[in-house]
Amino acid sequence: MASGALHALYLIPETSYGVTPSTPAWNKHRITGTTLGLSKNILQSEEVRDDRQIGDTRHGSRSVTGEIQGELSYETWDALLEAIFGGTWEADTPAVDTDQLKAGVTRRSFSVLRNFTDLTGKPYFLYTGVEANSLALTVAADSNVTCVVGLIGKDQTLSATEPTDSTYNAATTTKVIDSFTGVIKEGGTTIGVVTEVTLSAANGIEPRYVVGSKTTIRPSISRFTVTGQVTAFFESVSLLEKFIDETDSDLEFNLTDVVGNNYRFFLPRIVYTGGQPDVTGEGPITLAMPFTANYDATSETNILIERS
Repeated sequence: MASGALHALYLIPETSYGVTPSTPAWNKHRITGTTLGLSKNILQSEEVRDDRQIGDTRHGSRSVTGEIQGELSYETWDALLEAIFGGTWEADTPAVDTDQLKAGVTRRSFSVLRNFTDLTGKPYFLYTGVEANSLALTVAADSNVTCVVGLIGKDQTLSATEPTDSTYNAATTTKVIDSFTGVIKEGGTTIGVVTEVTLSAANGIEPRYVVGSKTTIRPSISRFTVTGQVTAFFESVSLLEKFIDETDSDLEFNLTDVVGNNYRFFLPRIVYTGGQPDVTGEGPITLAMPFTANYDATSETNILIERS
């Protein structure tokens, strides 16, 4: 029986979509779980029969779907963040030891290798043409910061042996980032009553199937959307008024590990799309404020990450 304690997941960028590089140097990725796997469309015969039975069921188009779940730590997710954003980490001059990532239009795909080390027969699961389609980041009180990356890919193969001439780079060893050392600012002002911030990004990647092939050609991609929600104890109407008055704001949160490595998430122009202080009992009232991030001409992006 395969055990999750003996499972490993590796990634490598592809030069050509759907093609694993020769002599691949795999990067081990830290995860808390994954649902990555092969999906198939099922084709069922519509033939009308006098015995009321289904005449045939066939497998149709193939695709790879699923998620990688994990905890945020410095440099662990940087390659996937680039792929989700469509941007490139670039030095932020004249700042020292600081890089920036903005939204862009560059597409990246990966080959992903899963190794069930205690599984006999075919322990290597290889996924090709895998693109990062979505991101869900959660910063909650008294918790580690979690991230979930949604993936969509071309195909999967099983093998008794690893890809030819494979080598393996060790996973990062940086500390997991928690919610105790971060700072959250709304409209430029630090707010200390936030109980949770969630951030979601999506690329709208969809497979494209053609006659003669069960696997997709390079999928289509849509707009890069960034949404989220700020949940805070209801101590003033300032946030609520921004929703009522349709006032643009900005949101910033710094996530720092115990040795000082830092990610600064900055959304320069958000609009709140809701706000309602529901009462469900006698306890504290919280205000949930969903938002959408819009393009900001000054920052030239709807979201910016700085790492330092």
